Order: sequence, then structure tokens, then C-alpha cells
Amino acid sequence: MDVIEALILGLLQGFTEYLPVSSSGHLAIGAAMFGIEGEENLAFTIAVHVATVLSTLVILWKEVAWLLKGACRCQMNDEMRYLINILVSMIPIGIVGVFFKDQVEAIFGSGLMVVGCCLLLTAALLAFSYYAKPRPKERITPGAAFVIGLAQACAVMPGLSRSGSTIATGLLLGIDKARLAQFSFLMVIPPILGEALLDALKMMKGEEVAGDIPMLSLAVGFVAAFVAGCVACRWMINLVKRGKLIGFAIYCAIAGLLALVFA
Repeated sequence: MDVIEALILGLLQGFTEYLPVSSSGHLAIGAAMFGIEGEENLAFTIAVHVATVLSTLVILWKEVAWLLKGACRCQMNDEMRYLINILVSMIPIGIVGVFFKDQVEAIFGSGLMVVGCCLLLTAALLAFSYYAKPRPKERITPGAAFVIGLAQACAVMPGLSRSGSTIATGLLLGIDKARLAQFSFLMVIPPILGEALLDALKMMKGEEVAGDIPMLSLAVGFVAAFVAGCVACRWMINLVKRGKLIGFAIYCAIAGLLALVFA
């Protein structure tokens, strides 16, 4: 992977991580176009995902500070309840990460057929959530957080949008759009940072994680994903508040069909 390819894929990851169009699916399509396979693709995916987590912390720093300040009080307040919901939402993805990590890694090199099918599923989820009219809920409960976490765990499949799945699931549960967008972006921080920590431990033990990717390419991709992520995160929060996601359903359907055609 050269610097130009890393720049393009980094920008692609940053913009598509928060938009409900599947960043992993677009990375898989981009990797196929540039001839990047296997472990090299996975290593780059991890790097740019960490970059977008940092962009989340930058855009939502007030919310993160609010949660940390409340947690330091060591009492059952609104902040602690919110943190508990985030922890509950992590249970499904934690199970997938511990017991099915190898299978997930293998999927990233399985070609465009899986990506195309999952993009079509993302389109269906977004369309269904757009037209559904569930009973509104005032707050996110631990039960709702777990269900949203299940959607996040399923979204490890390349092409099944994480933000699209979690936001669509939350909308079907009747959760307020503004609260849902914030929760969807905050709940992904611990799993991705945990994945990065595991890979850092592998590197300390001398295991190969980065494949044949030059460090300069990784750095360029990281910075590109961070900058694009900051822009896309702010934009997506405003889009979810207005509830205008049907256009992304149409886009995912077209992208999914094209992926199947060229698979």
C-alpha cells in the first residue's frame, strides 16, 4: 500500500464510519480495487478505526467529560446510568471479539460477495426504520442498550454498517434521535480501543500485526481518517436529529448491487 492509496482509504474510512453506509464495506471495496488483501487490509482497518475513535472524542468531548465527571462521584446518577448502558451494549461485541475473532478476520478477506449482501441488508434496515412508527421512549434503558449492542456485534460483518445498524435499531425501539446519535457514537469507543490494545500487546510480544504496510502509509491513513471523521461525525449527528436517512438506504442498495455485480 502506497501513500496515495492510504490517503484515499483513510478519507473513505473517516467519512463512512459515521455515515450509515458501512466503513468496513467501503474499505473492503477500496482494498479490492487496490489489490490489498488479508492481514495487510486488517491492520490498516484497525489503524483507521482508532483514528475515527479519536475524532469522536474530539467532537463529543463535552459529553465524554460529563460522563467522566459524573462517574468520579461514585453514586448512581444520570452519568453513571449512561455508563452502565454503554457497558451493557459492549457485552455482545465482547463475546464476538473473544470467541469469534479468527472467523471475523477471515471474513475481511472473503471478497465482495459478503460485502454486497451486507450492504443490501443495511439498506433494508435503514428503510424499515425510516417508515416504522414505534412508541417513543424517554430514555435508553439497559435492555435497549443490550439490543443496540447486538446490532453492533452483527455489524462486524464488512458491509453491514455499524452506525446504520445501531441507529436503525434504536429508532425501531423508539429512542429519541438526538440521544440515539450520541449513544451510537460513544458506545463504539471502548470496543475499538480494546481491539487496538490487544494488537499493541501482540506487537510487544513480537507478533506481526501490520503486515507489509509501510509506517508512513499507516500514518497518512490515520491522519486522513481522523480529519474526515471529525467532519462526518458532526454532520451525521445533525442528520440523525432530522431523521433523514432514507437517502443512505438507497445509496447502500445501489452500492450493494454493484458489489455483487463485480464480486
